[in-house]
Amino acid sequence: MKVFSLLFAISSPSVRVRSLRTMATKALVVDPFCYRQFDENESSKSYKGAIFSNSMEEFTNIVNERFSEEGLKDGYAPFCKHLFVVNDFTDAKVNVLPITSENESLLRTKYEARNEKELPVLTRWFPRELVTGEGKPDLPVAKYLDLILYSREQINKENAAQGTEPNKETAPWGIVSIKAQDVDYELPMTPITAMRNALGKEEGGSGVPMDRDSYMDACKYWKDHATVS
Repeated sequence: MKVFSLLFAISSPSVRVRSLRTMATKALVVDPFCYRQFDENESSKSYKGAIFSNSMEEFTNIVNERFSEEGLKDGYAPFCKHLFVVNDFTDAKVNVLPITSENESLLRTKYEARNEKELPVLTRWFPRELVTGEGKPDLPVAKYLDLILYSREQINKENAAQGTEPNKETAPWGIVSIKAQDVDYELPMTPITAMRNALGKEEGGSGVPMDRDSYMDACKYWKDHATVS
């Protein structure tokens, strides 16, 4: 009777589902390039984008629960996809503001590389302490997160081109960037990012040639907007 009860429990749908979830490998993992977006890592202190107080483990578990192949949206190249998720589990705030006559004097610029193997490029941003704080409205918590994904094959190619240690991770998708925003569609990448990508993998890009129409669309958006950091 005990053997029969055990077999029945194992064969029940709820147990089978839990077993399959345990055995299943993750579809998404946070790529080391994206570690700088989590405040558990030292590199987050100098990052000029959305920073998450969630642990990477917690974040990864939640987005894997919400992952579906059908939910993926095409990115700027075949190896790049977007996954938009409702932001009901982080306190990440929108970090892009329109440039106005009142705040344009607060913009700052700097030549900066995202890591020691990249060429520095000119960046532009609003210092957070100048556009928020006492007497000024705080930035709103983002409604959505745009998870920018690279295929495992592309990540391995870029790591090899820059002489980075091979990544033993096998998840098919790596989260290389996360944007906190109020819309569930892709915002244009910054023009300088498109230029860096066109430089090639050796200089920290992806090797994808620049598309003029996409570049001009990005310029149209980013001439009137800047990130907050």
